[in-house]
Amino acid sequence: MARRTARPQPDQTVELPALTRACPACGMPLWAAYKTQRSVTTLDGTIRLRLQVRRCRVPHCSRHHVPLRPEQEGRFALPGHEFGLDVSATIGTLRHAEHRSVPEIHAELTRRGVAIGTRTVTNLLDRYDELLALSLSDPERLRRVTAAAGRVILAIDGLQPDVGHEVLWVIRDCLSGEILLARSLLPSTRDDLAALLTEVKDALGVPIAGVVSDGRDSIRKAVKKALDGVPHQLCHFPYLREAARPIYEADRHAKKELKKRVRGVRPIARKVEGRDDEEAKVVRGYCAAVRRSLTDDGRPPPSAPGLVLKGRLEAVAQSLDLVEQTGGSRVNRPGYGRCCRGACRRRRPCGSRWRRPLTGCSGRRRSWRMWPG
Repeated sequence: MARRTARPQPDQTVELPALTRACPACGMPLWAAYKTQRSVTTLDGTIRLRLQVRRCRVPHCSRHHVPLRPEQEGRFALPGHEFGLDVSATIGTLRHAEHRSVPEIHAELTRRGVAIGTRTVTNLLDRYDELLALSLSDPERLRRVTAAAGRVILAIDGLQPDVGHEVLWVIRDCLSGEILLARSLLPSTRDDLAALLTEVKDALGVPIAGVVSDGRDSIRKAVKKALDGVPHQLCHFPYLREAARPIYEADRHAKKELKKRVRGVRPIARKVEGRDDEEAKVVRGYCAAVRRSLTDDGRPPPSAPGLVLKGRLEAVAQSLDLVEQTGGSRVNRPGYGRCCRGACRRRRPCGSRWRRPLTGCSGRRRSWRMWPG
């Protein structure tokens, strides 16, 4: 979508001269050919850069008429980009460190006063991933950061921002905490992940002591193919989930059986549609409690969905049994009730009941119990 509003006007101007005065190819002096300008939007505002461009005028030089732009220009923005590197770095941090979505990143930049579109946020995020992959592909850097410990323990994980998008795979060293490789892949098959692990293995100068990951089948097969013989350990949560799988299957079966017994809730709720009396409100409240119990599941292994559903349905059943025992009749409980005088202004609310005034009311107290809802 094209821009619908004009770009903010620059609030400051920066002069950037070309510091190189001699041609890198022939060594002859460079001529100041012309001046140009560009506007860059940063987190601190919009800056107008005035650039001095130099050229070599020696005919036989290999850099004849090749423009040489100021060296400091790359500190503000990438070539051909209207947003600064600080904006790109902020977008990458919000995505990979705080795991925010593109609309959330756009809202945060708008809150900071940066005039940017949602599609531009996506484009800058792609450029950030490219820069990250470029900076992490230096073999010398990998050898330098892993030489201190003498070995590495690899941790591999994939982050998919949205469904259908590419997955950002990150391989890092657990001992040094350094990221060894980061790359976006649309397919995440065994061969694709094995190629990433092989690339890291070839770039390292120290042995790989182990691999830590989740329990995805593609990762397991990739580690087996690329790092055969290297110990592979699952993360704590996937490990507990795999260990509790037999219990989870039994719990899932129990939950399915429990759901069969409460499938007649909706017809009951339809019978009281259009009614506003107290009985209809209570019935709708119980039906809503049962539906909420069916949809709000626990998350295994810490919380078994079947046991959670059983506990909630038992609580509803106990409440219904209590109503059946009392028949919705008045229950004398000390301290609860309301004045029988409708015009008495001294009664005070206490939860869902009325508490009888301690003093100043001569009316006869009538104690009762509300139906649980």
